[in-house]
Amino acid sequence: MRFPLLAAALMACAGLAASAGAFAQTQGAPIIIKFSHVVTPDTPKGQAALRFKALAEQMSNGRVKVEVYPNSQLYRDREELEALQLGAVQMLAPSLAKFSPLGVKEFEAFDLPYIFPSKQALYAVTEGRIGRGLLRKLEAKGITGLAYWDNGFKIMSANKPLLAPSDFRGLRMRIQSSRVLDEQMRVLGAQPLSLAFSETAPALREGVVQGTENTPSNMYTQRMHETQKHLTLSNHGYLGYAVIVNKKFWDGLPAGTRRILERAMAEATAYEKTIAQRTNDAALESIRRAGTTTIHTLSPQQQAEWRKAMAPVYARMEERIGKDVVGAIQREVARP
Repeated sequence: MRFPLLAAALMACAGLAASAGAFAQTQGAPIIIKFSHVVTPDTPKGQAALRFKALAEQMSNGRVKVEVYPNSQLYRDREELEALQLGAVQMLAPSLAKFSPLGVKEFEAFDLPYIFPSKQALYAVTEGRIGRGLLRKLEAKGITGLAYWDNGFKIMSANKPLLAPSDFRGLRMRIQSSRVLDEQMRVLGAQPLSLAFSETAPALREGVVQGTENTPSNMYTQRMHETQKHLTLSNHGYLGYAVIVNKKFWDGLPAGTRRILERAMAEATAYEKTIAQRTNDAALESIRRAGTTTIHTLSPQQQAEWRKAMAPVYARMEERIGKDVVGAIQREVARP
């Protein structure tokens, strides 16, 4: 944390939360789960968090109460993981790139451009041995991984058409904190600037950055399209999340309660996958109807040019991520 007072406040909250949790279990009061995230309630993540809340409370007959705090109400991107580790909140669903600063750089493989040719190939990774192995790496950081949630494939936006790699040259492009995404923009000739999600829409309005990448639902709910004149349906990268919980809190729950929450999470995850694409499609149509933004679709030849321009990212980043992880993912997605 940047401010000692904030860190001290988090530690105090953590102590109170731990005491309250223990008291609740001994006195029969509801177990409180604070679930914090940085997007609006009408995004795929936001809707899934509310579905998990409803399921957990219903399945536990009110023994568990889930308090959902959307849209960075409690913590911003750079703060939420430390808040979870300290116990100030119990549950998060951060984007996968956020685990690298914890020392788990393997998750940056999800940021590699064009690594997933389809949702089916993506799910083969997240729902299989690779995905489970990555979640286990978080345990040493005091974090238990429960599930992967999907948002979808990203598009590019700017105030000029982005049709060829050369169109990025000199543009200040917002990215989330990720060395892979930083390198991606640099090979395109852009100037990457890492900003918290909550800071992105204001930065676009004020001209701090000239463009960004994200999914249609995130762009629409933050009204980014109102200040971005052009969108390119590049589908060049993936944006997903891991639902995580404070390990000490999770391990301290009664076994029966954990099983209930695992069932609720499984159902919420299945629901999230069904709505993710639908929500993004609806958001894109809403952007089109708003009339503020020209939407461009790349031709097969243009897509090939983008892939070729971004290919050097693999060679420059695989040592950082781990050649074994990148290779395992590539082999998995190549299966017929």
